[in-house]
Amino acid sequence: MPANLPLDAPALVLAVPGKAGDVATEVAAVIMLDNPEIDLRIVSLGDGGADLITEFSSISDERSGEGPSAVVVPLVTGPHPRVLRAVRDAVTQSEAAVKVTEPLGPHPLLAEALHIRLSEAGLARADRMRLFNVTSPVDGIIVATAGGDEAARGADATAVLLAARLTLPVVPAALDGVPTVRDAAERLRKIGANRLAVAPYVIGPEADGDRIAAAAESIEAGCSAPLGAHEAVARMVCVRYGAALGGLPDFDDLAE
Repeated sequence: MPANLPLDAPALVLAVPGKAGDVATEVAAVIMLDNPEIDLRIVSLGDGGADLITEFSSISDERSGEGPSAVVVPLVTGPHPRVLRAVRDAVTQSEAAVKVTEPLGPHPLLAEALHIRLSEAGLARADRMRLFNVTSPVDGIIVATAGGDEAARGADATAVLLAARLTLPVVPAALDGVPTVRDAAERLRKIGANRLAVAPYVIGPEADGDRIAAAAESIEAGCSAPLGAHEAVARMVCVRYGAALGGLPDFDDLAE
């Protein structure tokens, strides 16, 4: 994040799948703690994007300068066709000058956050100095994401990063597509991994918690908490926003 943002810097809009509840509010609070000068808006996509259109119009009316009036960061960890389509449609319909960023992942920060969530659930142990696995109570991890088949493919890089940290086999799965969590469990068991854990690679609003728990229970696996408002999520929002500023006229020097 640039150290000093001008007063006319684009607004940061968090596009939240489903209801913009406590998790999104907590993520925003973490961001604002170190970046109080940001004009940050939280917008739910629960209505398909209508609220986003309204917000874009409001932001555009408040800004008369050249360049984008807002940078939209989808609050998802990877490819999520429904969410990204809703954001793009809202941009098109509003005709506002808006820049849409990539999803938050993949990134080593999110792999580290998954490791921490597993450790908190007693499903991984860590050297607290380096946050790398020492010994593990499980021998296979399923990184379960939301967003269908494309999301599962997008989670592959994060699975590789987490596998390097845990020195365990890690495979991706989709909670709402293929490969399913059961498919991933069968793949791990074929290579001899029988003590399994599910690491939800979701922030929270984009997936149903009961569905995650049921998927883990169906394969007799442990399950950690979603990423939620982990500091890594807030940092990645700032990374995406800062990278967008770096690609805009007059902001390149700020992003250095």
